[in-house]
Amino acid sequence: MNAILILLERDLRAVLRARSQLYSSVITPLIFLVFLGAGVTHGLQPANLPAGNFTAYLVPGVIVMTLVFSSTFSSASYYRDRDSGILRIFLSSPHPARRILLGKSLAGVVIGVLQAIVVLAVAAPFVDFEWQHGFIAGVAIAVATMALTALLLAGVAQVLASRIQSMQGFHLVMNLVLFPLLFFSGAFFPIADVPTWLEILARINPLTYAVDALQLAVYAGDDAGFIGLWVDFGVLTALAVGVYALSFVRVPRLTWSGQ
Repeated sequence: MNAILILLERDLRAVLRARSQLYSSVITPLIFLVFLGAGVTHGLQPANLPAGNFTAYLVPGVIVMTLVFSSTFSSASYYRDRDSGILRIFLSSPHPARRILLGKSLAGVVIGVLQAIVVLAVAAPFVDFEWQHGFIAGVAIAVATMALTALLLAGVAQVLASRIQSMQGFHLVMNLVLFPLLFFSGAFFPIADVPTWLEILARINPLTYAVDALQLAVYAGDDAGFIGLWVDFGVLTALAVGVYALSFVRVPRLTWSGQ
């Protein structure tokens, strides 16, 4: 446990030092929220949205976007450590490779959740949230959803990082996989009235359940028209645990490149 915590602290310090990465992971979603939310709300008056306001509707999607950005950026430390030889030094220690990967990936989970909480905290005073479960319970549901989503994304990132040789290829595949999932998740438009083929894609999309849980936590007045928290948490928990476990099946070997 001590080794895992040391690796976690090391990667957290590295992210905190990389201020441009840290700021962009939070500021980019907030800019997206302000300009797109205000533009659509005042330009189109989307009264048929569950929140009645596009800015409020956009908050859960922007939180998930923050988690996607964070998991992508944090996983880049795997390549930095591999190419600099640090990963090879770690693998030379008495600790198993899976323990080393666990400590490194947990940093991405922690940073992602903290950044998502910052986005929610900044948006909350300016948006009329319903908090149908109460403020404390709503925040707890939101944070639990963030943690499960961050765990799922960290697992996906680790699976890809252990199989893709270059950082450029990793970022390309992450963008190719995650951003289409983000747009088909109900983050930017409701999936209830979309064409059938698009609704099917949304239903098999794990990020849909993260967005739905966050919507139920922060602004939904009731559960009508939503998937439901029990289904959301069941799907997210099963996928997060499964993908995170899968990410440790293939571990780096002690070679000249640290792979």
